[in-house]
Formats: sequence, C-alpha cells, structure tokens
Amino acid sequence: MSLNESESDDDNCCIDFGGDRLTVVVEDIRFNEKKALLVQSCDYFGALYRSGMRECRQEEIHLHCLRARGFCIALAVMRGEVPGLDAENIVEAIECAAFLQAVPLTRHLVELVDSDNCLLMFHTAATFGLLELYYAAALYIRNMYADIEAEVKQILPPELISFVESLNPSVLMAVGAHVTCGTGESVHAASRTVCYLDETANTWRTLTDLPLEASTSMAGVTVLDNKLYIVGGVRGIHKGVVDACFCYDVNKNIWTELAGPAQLRINLSLIGHDSHLYAIGGEFEGTVMSSVEILEVRTGRWKFAAQLPQPAAGVACAKATGRIFVCLWKPLETTEIHEYIPSKDQWRLITSLIRRQSYGHSMVGHRDDLYVMRNGPSDDFLRCMMDCYNLSTGQWTSLPGHFNNSKGSLFTAVVRSDSVFTLNRSVTLEYVIHAKTWKPRRQMKGFPRSGSVWTFLLRLPVHNAEKTFSVTS
Repeated sequence: MSLNESESDDDNCCIDFGGDRLTVVVEDIRFNEKKALLVQSCDYFGALYRSGMRECRQEEIHLHCLRARGFCIALAVMRGEVPGLDAENIVEAIECAAFLQAVPLTRHLVELVDSDNCLLMFHTAATFGLLELYYAAALYIRNMYADIEAEVKQILPPELISFVESLNPSVLMAVGAHVTCGTGESVHAASRTVCYLDETANTWRTLTDLPLEASTSMAGVTVLDNKLYIVGGVRGIHKGVVDACFCYDVNKNIWTELAGPAQLRINLSLIGHDSHLYAIGGEFEGTVMSSVEILEVRTGRWKFAAQLPQPAAGVACAKATGRIFVCLWKPLETTEIHEYIPSKDQWRLITSLIRRQSYGHSMVGHRDDLYVMRNGPSDDFLRCMMDCYNLSTGQWTSLPGHFNNSKGSLFTAVVRSDSVFTLNRSVTLEYVIHAKTWKPRRQMKGFPRSGSVWTFLLRLPVHNAEKTFSVTS
C-alpha cells in the first residue's frame, strides 16, 4: 500500500467485484477499465459495488448523463497522468467529477485553477455543485480581485459575486529566524512574532507570538490547509534540536504541539501537500541526511518515505500542478530537479541545468512553470539569476537580465495568483508574472527583522486581523 492511501482502500479490498474489469459506455464509446481503480477513485462506483444492486453484477454499465471526453480525462487522472485542459474540456471534466464524485479529478481541477480559467471554473463548479473546486476557485478570484473586478462583474451572477466578496484574500506572512532560549525569554519578544503585511496601510502587523518551545532557526516552515506548521529547528545556546512540531490554526487563533519526526533534524525543508507534511533531508549532529518523513495530519503519525537521491540540507522545494519538486546540487555546476511521486513512493529526476559557478538556491511554482533562483557567478548572491523550467514542454528558459538580490530577496519568493512577493529588511517587492517574465509592480515596506526570514501566505479571519498591532523595528 502506498503512503497516501486511505483506510477506505482497505474496505475496497473486501468488495466482491465479480470480475477484474468493467466496460463503461459513454456516448456509445466503450471504456474497459479495472474495477478496483474505478472504485478507489470514484465514490459513485464505490457506492455501486457496495449496494448489492443488479448493476454491480453487470459486465457493462451505461452512463447516459456524461460526455466521453470528460470521462476520458477522469480515467487519465485516475491512472496518475496530469492532463492539461482547455475551456471546453474544463466544463466536461467538472461535470464528470461531480457526477462520479471523483476525488482525484476534483483535486486535479483545483490544482489547475489560474487567472485564465478561474471564472469558468468557479461558475461551472457552482452549476454542478463541486464544492471543493467552487471554494478554491473563489479564493483564487478573491486573491486577484482588484485586477479582474470588471470582468467578474460582467460575467458572474450577483450571488456568486457576493460569495467571492465575502472571502478574505491570502496575505503575505513573515517570521524571522528565532532561537528559543528557555524560561528567561520574554513572551512578547519582537523576534518571536509571526507578522503579516497590511497592503492597504503599507505596514507590517503582528498576528501571533511563537510558542516558547518553538524555534524558527534552521527549522522547516510551511502552510497546509491554511494552518502554519513549524518542524525541528535549534534551541538554546548549545543549539539543541527541537523534537516537536507546532501548528497554528489561524481561524481559532491557537497553537497546538504535535509529535515531531522520528529522526531529529535541523535545516530541513518542509512542504505541505494533500493533507500531508513532508520533512525533507536536513542535518543531525553535523551529518547531512537523505531521509524523508511524511506526517499524515489526520492521524498525527509520521512515516519514513523514499530517501532523496543524495543527502541534502535546506533544499529548495516547490509545488506546481499538484506535484512536489526539490532542487538538488551535483558536482560540475549542475542543478537537478527531482519530483516525489506519492503513489509510488519514489523520486524521479525531471531535468538538469548546468550553469557556470551557479546553483539553484530557491524555487517557486506558477502554473506549469518552475522558477529557479540561483546565485550569480563566483557565488555572487547579490546578482540573482533566474531560469524557468516548463513541465509541459520540458524546456528551460533563462529570464533576461540580473535581479538585484540585495533589494528584493528572491530566495524568499512567494506566489499569490499571478503575483510574486519578495522581501528583505528594507523593501517588499511585488512582481507580476506574465509570459514567463517577472515585471516589477510595486514596492512596500520591508520586513523589519535581521537575519533569515520565512515567508508564506495565510487567509486571516476578520476577528484575528482586528486584534493586530504594528510591528516596530
């Protein structure tokens, strides 16, 4: 069983399928597929084969209310493929996902929401009652509402506009590298606050204090399902390893402590995906590790997963099109991008990039592109270079010019819709991604903290935002 299979898969093993394969007829086209795959991926087929109805003993089933192209897309996703969709395909795929209650297809659609299709996704999901996609597309629209407000009000009906406007957009968050020092530490020490950028007032405000036991120095920090997670890190003057995981629920405004990974680690990379946390690599007692552990948030249990292709600490990682990628270094000035495939519990080399005296230090995903930020020649970190790898075409593109990394720290880049936010102590910069280029859009107040900074996005409820106060240097 793969790491991401749910307990319901065990129930599927007990179903008597009466044969391994089923012929599904859609628009007079016959699809012959494994029954187990259909049951595992679609609640419709799962309910059918548990019902004991006459249809569950048939070798052929007709689905009269679907279109063949939508069902073909659903089958591709069930098999682990990542099909791209145009406007017409989107409607048919949403119709199929709603009727079959196909969770993998719904998740795939959520990952494909972008500025070109968000209005279509939202309206169609509302029509067919696909609630997960409906909510995800609405949030995407809300995050870029100022850019598309005219189009929204021209296309969407009033009730859908009202729902979008009722949501709070995601905001840029930041927390400095803080080492917990023990009981003598001030509860409200400025260095141990999680802050957000109030873009309207152009100022940073405090959202919450870190727990006294939590450290963000050499820790893993990420967001999953609008909750902040901090794993590992160092504590005290002797740099002991924090052996716990801390979770901040922004909606409830509370911190909880969870079990940490079985392997103590610092300088790890942490990424959240599909209700799981991935603790990737890191160091322990001076040894760089290749081990990877996965936390199933629902159960609170950690599992070891396939190891990285090589030991690595502080590796750049990103998500794009619902997939997990890491950036590793090889000798001879080679940067490699590897993908972790949860269903197979394996790492797969995607591509390599060779650049003189330069390695990838940060990576972000936007649509089906991965942007790799790397140092300039001779380890010149003030001259940041950038390359784009397109997952669909398998092609690299170098972005023109140099980026001044002293002005906007691209190694802390965060993507929100078609915008990228970067920051340092003096300035926060917003770029707009268009045609594989990053165009400066506006400058805002820098984050007034020295040292390393973690950046991420959270959606803040109104009751939390009202209780915040300005950050001072």
